[in-house]
This record gives sequence, C-alpha cells and structure tokens, in this order.
Amino acid sequence: MIVVMLKRPSRKKEKKRNPGTEPICKVIVTNEDGLQAADPNSIFLIDHAWTYRVQSARQQLQEIPGLLHRMANLIGIEFHGEFPDEDVVDQVMVEMWKYNQTYQLSQGTAEEKVPVWYIMDEFGSRIQHSNEPTCCTAPFFYSTEEVAYTILWPLRDLENGEEVTRDYTYGETNPLIRKCRLLPWFPADMRDISSNTPEPSDAYYQTISQENKEQLPIPIETQVYPKDKIFKVFTEMKQVLNNLNHPRFEFTWNEEEADILFMFTHIREYRKLSKERPHVLVNQFPCETMVTVKDCLASVARRLGGVEGAKWLPHTFNLQTELPQFVGYYRQRQERGEDNHWICKPWNLARTLDTHITNDLTYIIRQRESTPKVVCKYIENSVLFHREEVGMVKFDIRYIVLLRSVKPLQLYAYNVFWLRFANRPFSLDHFDDYQKHFTVMNYAEGVQLKQVHYDEFIPLFEKQYPDYPWKDVQEKVFKSFAELFQVASSRPAPFGICDYPSSRAVYAVDLMLKWDTDNEGQRFMQPQILEVNFGPDCARACKYHPSFYEDVFSTLFLDETDNCPVTRIA
Repeated sequence: MIVVMLKRPSRKKEKKRNPGTEPICKVIVTNEDGLQAADPNSIFLIDHAWTYRVQSARQQLQEIPGLLHRMANLIGIEFHGEFPDEDVVDQVMVEMWKYNQTYQLSQGTAEEKVPVWYIMDEFGSRIQHSNEPTCCTAPFFYSTEEVAYTILWPLRDLENGEEVTRDYTYGETNPLIRKCRLLPWFPADMRDISSNTPEPSDAYYQTISQENKEQLPIPIETQVYPKDKIFKVFTEMKQVLNNLNHPRFEFTWNEEEADILFMFTHIREYRKLSKERPHVLVNQFPCETMVTVKDCLASVARRLGGVEGAKWLPHTFNLQTELPQFVGYYRQRQERGEDNHWICKPWNLARTLDTHITNDLTYIIRQRESTPKVVCKYIENSVLFHREEVGMVKFDIRYIVLLRSVKPLQLYAYNVFWLRFANRPFSLDHFDDYQKHFTVMNYAEGVQLKQVHYDEFIPLFEKQYPDYPWKDVQEKVFKSFAELFQVASSRPAPFGICDYPSSRAVYAVDLMLKWDTDNEGQRFMQPQILEVNFGPDCARACKYHPSFYEDVFSTLFLDETDNCPVTRIA
C-alpha cells in the first residue's frame, strides 16, 4: 500500500488544528488495487516521533536537539528559532494532548509502570477520526529491542482514494461518554449536563469486592486473651522485625503457629481464617479499600456531605464513571469565572506517581485513557508555611491512625505527626514543577528533603498564624478522621469496612489545610484529606521515635494505651 498526506492550503500564520471538523491533513490510499483487509501485507508500522513520561516532557523539549522544532511543526506552531523558546514550549505542552497516545508496561517497579505517552510521526498524527473508521491502530512494544511502534490495519477493504480513518474513542459505546471524550477535537456545549454525583449503587461496591477477590469472613466471637499472654508475631516487614522489642510479643517464622499476622501483602482469604483460625489477629480489615482506594474514599464521603461530598475531602469525580458530570461541573465553574485547577490521581498509587495538575480540560479528559483515575479540585488556597530560605511553600501533614475495632468504632491517632514541604514558593503556575506543587521529596533523587519535627513545627506555625492555635486545628483534623471512619464503617461489607473482631490496622492519613470562610465571613482552616494509605512507610517514625511499633502493638493488640502517645478520636 502507498499512502500519502493531502494538505489543504493554509492561510499564512493560521494555526493548524489536530483532526477535527475541518481537517488540514488526511491520509488516503493511493494503491490502484486498493487495500484488502484479509491480506497479511495490509498491516503497517507507524513510528513514534516522541515518547516520554509527563514529568520529563518540558525538560526533553528544552534539551533534546530538534525535538521542539519537530513538535512545533507537527502541531502547527510557528517556530524558527535555534534555541528553545519558552512560549513555544508552553504551547506544545498544551497542544500535545490532542496528539498524545499512551501505553503502560505490565512489569517492573511502580515507577516503570507509570503510563508512557507518545506522539506518532507526521504520518500517523494525520489520521483523522471517524465514528465509522476504516482502520484501527494499537501500540506494539517490541521487547527485544525495547522500542514501541503503532500498528495500523484496515477494518474492511479500501478502494484507491479512500480515506484512512480511526476511531479516537475506539470501543466506547456510551454516546454521552463518547461525546465527552471527543471534546478535545470536537467542542460542544456541555453546561447543561448535571454535575450531581450521588453515592454509587450497591452494585459498584459488589463489583469492587469481586475484583479484589476478598472472601468475607463468617461471624465470629471477640477473642479474650490472658493478660500475661505472649503473642507470636509473623511478619515480612523489616521495620517491624527491627523495631518491635516489647516483651509481650515475640517473632515466629512459622505462620501456622502465629497469634498475629502483620502482613504487607493483602490478605484475601478471610473466610478461611475465620473458620479455621478465628483467634488469629491480623493487621488488615476486609473491605478497607473503602478508605485506601481514592475512588471509594470519594464515594463513601458522600454519605456525609451528599453530592458535594464531605467538607474535609476536595470535590472529587471518578474519571471512569463520572466523566460527563465532571465536564458539566468544569463548564459551570468556567462560566462563573471560578478557579478551575484540578489534580488527577490514580485510584491506587501513592507517592504522587502518575499525578497531574492542570486547568486544561483536554489534558484531564485524555487522562482517562491511561490508568483509572479520580480528578480532585486542586487546593488553590492552601495554608502555606514560611521557610526562611525559600518563602511561602505548600506543606502537608501525615498522621498515623490506628483502627482497633469497627463495631464499636475504636480509632486512635498517634500524637506524633510528620511534615513534608515543597522546596519552591507556591504560585498557580508551572504545574509540572514538582518541587513547587508537590511535597513528597524523600523518594525523588537530587532534591532537598526539608525536615521539621512536629514539636518544632507547632511553635513556628503558631508564630506565623497567631490566631489559629494548633490545638484547635488538630481538633478539626481528628474530627475529620473520626467522621471518615464512621461513614466508611456505617454499612456492612462489602459496602463498608467489615466488622471483623480479629482485625486491627495501621493507616497513614495525608492531609493539607485550606482557607475557607464561614457564614459570617470569618476565615478558618479546613482540613483536606488527600489520601489514606495501608502499610505506610514508617522509617522516619522508627528513626526518631524508637518505641513507635511498641506503641502501635500495645494499642492495637493489648488495648493498653496509658503509656502510649496516642489519642482516642472515635
């Protein structure tokens, strides 16, 4: 097959558009015999002009010779300079989302599994959209050479002169979602779409439970242990092995004789455990994904705050199931002139991996094609902290919470909390500047990790905000935690955290503070829960507070808190 690009003459200085209602370029078949779908020679490879991960896109455009010039030409942005032009870089960073395609590696570290984005070469990028496509494309990764291509093949026989097209939303059957997904190329007025997002139906939670393959336990009696019992602990967690020295606990390498299973890997066979070993205590709750997975966290929060969600959680939409509602809400805010910056997060990743901040609707819509994500209102009015050597920066706070029981709810907060700071002054721009908009620095290479201990932070905070005693702020924080676990356990499994008497759990809750205004116009600090993590990294806790795991185990498994730095919050 021979294919050529036909280019419609463009007006001088007219900015090219990616495929839309009036295509500038298209691909046609020029073979006199046409193209036969059954012919094995009708499969073609398309090269990729640029492959990258989002966090490195700007740097690559600035540093790789010829890349910015090629992307500007492909997209249709005038650029004749020899050196990177920041305005052109910014334009490419916006327009590339009309051209981007994506794939994800199935093996490797969490960082290696972060979605890869790519732009097909000048030929592949000119293939137009059609609701009745003549061809199909798919990425193909050739592992031997570690290089990716796009495969193109016809869906039916094509005649000479017929156009090669593809469906930009291939496989999407819902008409409204198709319309939303095509907005980057085919604008439409979506303001009339309802933005109401009630809590999902029971079927939603049942599906999640089935996908997680959790076998719910049978009802068991609460176990009573002798006051002098020494518990045998089986764990694969080095932090526990190296730091738990309490005389009431001893380690065993025989899982079958253990009294406590303190595992990092997820336990699934609760039914078997409840039948055969109901006395064995575990560090997980069945259906704890209600709080540890971001789409579920947003869903259960609506039990308290209705369609708007709880006040302590940023307004959140599930991009997989609530894309039209999000688009409608985005358009309504846009019409009212309200801030429209959003942050896209994977359902089930931590450490800000594959996380994106933008006010560009096209950018957000295209995120739906990679890993499942939620989109949350970005906190544009966060409470900032003054770093003498930097200025006013973002910060977040990590609390460790200990869940001892669901029915009745027994929830504790560890009195020591941990702080994380951005390294550059905050402003609503350059959202790909990691050190300005993110605070997790302990996993990033070559960046400063600012350490401020909680007991040093409190007087500094109160000096900067003398009208807001930390005691009052923390009271609101603890109230938010209590309300979260109350609503998350208010319904039986699989619609809430399961009431299993042998379960205990340690979670890390990350939060920020934002400015809000009450009915009388008075400003106050509103906690904003960002995420809840199972099996958190407690290296800093162990380093600076050697008794950390002894406190945790005493609280969870011995129900002894008198000598532990914990506060009962529910």
